[in-house]
Amino acid sequence: MNGEPEIHEEFEARLKAYEGRPAAATGVGRDPVNEPMIRHWCEAMGDTSPAYTGPDAIAPPTMLQAWTMAGLTRRPERTAAYDELLRLLDESGYDAVVATDCEQEYPRPLRPGDEITFDSVIESVSGLKTTKLGAGHFVTTRTDIRAGGELAGTHRFRILKYSPAHRPKDQTPGPAKERRPRPVINRDNAGFWEGVARHELLIQRCTGCGDLRFPWLPGCNSCGCPEWDTVEASGEGTVYSYVVMHHPPFPAFTASDHAADAAGPYAVGLIELAEGVRIVSNVVGVPYDKVRIGMPVRLEFRRYDDALVLPVFQGVTR
Repeated sequence: MNGEPEIHEEFEARLKAYEGRPAAATGVGRDPVNEPMIRHWCEAMGDTSPAYTGPDAIAPPTMLQAWTMAGLTRRPERTAAYDELLRLLDESGYDAVVATDCEQEYPRPLRPGDEITFDSVIESVSGLKTTKLGAGHFVTTRTDIRAGGELAGTHRFRILKYSPAHRPKDQTPGPAKERRPRPVINRDNAGFWEGVARHELLIQRCTGCGDLRFPWLPGCNSCGCPEWDTVEASGEGTVYSYVVMHHPPFPAFTASDHAADAAGPYAVGLIELAEGVRIVSNVVGVPYDKVRIGMPVRLEFRRYDDALVLPVFQGVTR
């Protein structure tokens, strides 16, 4: 027993040795920053700021990762160092993983025509941390995005590699037992998830100008007022847009969650509520290939395990 702290100190020293090493090969954005992508983003997000249109337009800062994503057909090469780090954690019993948060910084606005390059490094590996999920180590990667060689943004992505706290010793979790991903709850959106637990879908309302907004934000995009209250959504809505998820398969999302006669793929909808705001959720109760833009939907709450209730939308066929 006396040797255990020393053993773990040695293990943590091995983890720390990966800090500062590349996490992915140097990347080049697939496309320059461009007006069509900015327009599509703004339409999807309902962002009507004049800063994103016209001859002096900039890209919305929160689009930062859109310019570096590889798409479905290719992916940036992970380095051997990053694979070694993850393998070391896996072999030491920290073989479960959950994404915990991301942070972005915007030193310089991006403008149409900017050519993007980016580098990813392993910024930090934490000491052993105890969480509700289990004990593990937080791994943070930092991606620096440059335009014309000038730093334009920094994206930090953090995961927890952990040993599940409630895993039976004689059982390794298999795909059929995987749970739905947990929502990230913070001080800005905690009230929304408290409402969901009560089977209420709450929309923020600015007490300054009366605008409704979703997702929840700390202040109003229209007038800047930080004060707000909530209104409960009626639950009626329509499919504004949708995608059908074919790949990658995720065992926690089974066909039976979406339609009794569905097989494999499922629909994720951008739902326009009767109140005028939009929310991303699953369209359930109808086969994925029957979902259509403009389809009426009704809110329902589904329990996926002892701790997780999610709002979903039942498709209404005519």
